[in-house]
Amino acid sequence: MTPDQLEYFRDLFTQRIEGLLGEAGKTVSEMTGGTESFPDVTDRASQESDRNFELRIRDRERKLVKKLSEALQRIDDGTFGICKVCGKDISEKRLMARPITTLCIGCKTKQEEQEKQRGE
Repeated sequence: MTPDQLEYFRDLFTQRIEGLLGEAGKTVSEMTGGTESFPDVTDRASQESDRNFELRIRDRERKLVKKLSEALQRIDDGTFGICKVCGKDISEKRLMARPITTLCIGCKTKQEEQEKQRGE
């Protein structure tokens, strides 16, 4: 990968992490700031359902932040864009579609086929 391409991905990951962490901060302040009480149990249940949904989204984003941080580390290590299974370069097209990937399309296809055979 060229230095310009690596810098592009570094900026992309950094911006994405900052955005996700900002959203998480907003969620925390929204959930801790309000002390609404609902006389109707249906309204209360609806609020709890919405909160659970929001927390599930934030948990997924937390995992994405971890993957983005690992991708930044791979850029620093010089292993970004290299398949962790076969050691070949991951195509630029694949990296543009899924920048945090660690597998080339061939190895990912094999992995999915094996998972399918095992019933996962």
